[in-house]
Amino acid sequence: MTSSSQTKTIPEFLAEAPDVDSHALWQQFWEILSEAKDKITAVLPVSPHPSSEGLGAWNTDDNSYEGSLNTFVGDPDNGAEWLVHSWIGNRSASILDMNLQVWLGPHIDVPHLIIVFGTVPNVFFFTDLVPRRDLMVDIDHLNRYYESQNESWLALRGDDRFTWSVSHGTYMRAYLSPAGHSYVADRTDDVVETLRAAVHERVDTWLQWVAEAQPVPESERAALRARDHAVRTYGYTLDPMNELSKRFLGAERVEELVAVRAGLAQIASIDGSAT
Repeated sequence: MTSSSQTKTIPEFLAEAPDVDSHALWQQFWEILSEAKDKITAVLPVSPHPSSEGLGAWNTDDNSYEGSLNTFVGDPDNGAEWLVHSWIGNRSASILDMNLQVWLGPHIDVPHLIIVFGTVPNVFFFTDLVPRRDLMVDIDHLNRYYESQNESWLALRGDDRFTWSVSHGTYMRAYLSPAGHSYVADRTDDVVETLRAAVHERVDTWLQWVAEAQPVPESERAALRARDHAVRTYGYTLDPMNELSKRFLGAERVEELVAVRAGLAQIASIDGSAT
């Protein structure tokens, strides 16, 4: 077992408390994610993508795993290119992984938005603003989108109710931006309400950035889209959570679901039409 809760793996957390009912937390977190999705899609219209047809509610024959996978597309050149609203896990047996992810088209370089809730069985919370530029050298991009988040990031990072959670995947650690949050916390009402407020603040700020963004020059958009598609693909396919799901669903089924969540068919349709 890992000595520190900061580096403990999800299987280790689950081994300590494998059968905790999470229906109530699922309801609260799904409500928060759905409110955020509705706020975003009121500004950035999307429509269902056929790849997730039939996956709105599913479960295994033995009810050991269940979920909902809903994918959407918007205007790929002037809106939200890809949006995912999903969850997977077992509400009766401790484990939940719940996501809202919004990937923008290359017309602007506002960071992409990721919000994740879970139970392991304690509360897990992850949110990030996925960079569209190299923050090591593009100081304007860093200052515009990340410096402005520094005070609120430090406030939540300094809240002793939340313990930092380290991903065991090296790519996922490389993925994390200076505005990324990754925490575990006790299953309490005050924690849920703090996270509800943090999500709404982040979504409101992000939508303001979208409204105020300057267009990316036409000559730079193809390269930005190619980078976006690579980051999106790796972010889903290299997620260590996939290995846990394979224990319940098998590798083939997990690979199918990951391909839908990542929108690999949608990426191929755009990249193929550009060649």
